[in-house]
Amino acid sequence: MECLLGLLKVRVVRGVHLAICDPLTHSSDPYVVLRLGQQKVKSSIKYHTINPEWNEELTLSITNMMHPVKIELFDHDTFTKDDSMGDAEFCILDFVEIAKRDLSDVPDGTVMKTIHPEKANCFAAESHITWKDGKVSQDIVLRLRNTETGELVLHLHWVNIPGVAR
Repeated sequence: MECLLGLLKVRVVRGVHLAICDPLTHSSDPYVVLRLGQQKVKSSIKYHTINPEWNEELTLSITNMMHPVKIELFDHDTFTKDDSMGDAEFCILDFVEIAKRDLSDVPDGTVMKTIHPEKANCFAAESHITWKDGKVSQDIVLRLRNTETGELVLHLHWVNIPGVAR
């Protein structure tokens, strides 16, 4: 059995210019699915919008920092299979490695690492892993793949589990 390293709290903030899946209303009914290994967590559905505001926190247990977090967006349909609205993924290796360090001597607000958008990742903008208010956090904007348009804004923060070795 893999040992628990900590918890990754993922706040699904909002979607930006998502695909239109319901042409009659020029909108969609989007929701987000996060997967990490065997775990799967889902946001609520936001009806009649291509710019949804979720501000929902979803929690993933981290046992292996080598696995990426995989994201899928879907358009909810009542009578047919939900439509795919794109996907993305991001690596948590750097984030978890920083979160597991002893940061007690690090000044508040320190940028621990900057991740740049490149062909190999889904980042739409530069992203900073930051030590602020006693937490390791990161704001991410992901460009969706396998769709014509759309970005997803996320906020990550780490939760240490008492008794779990750093």
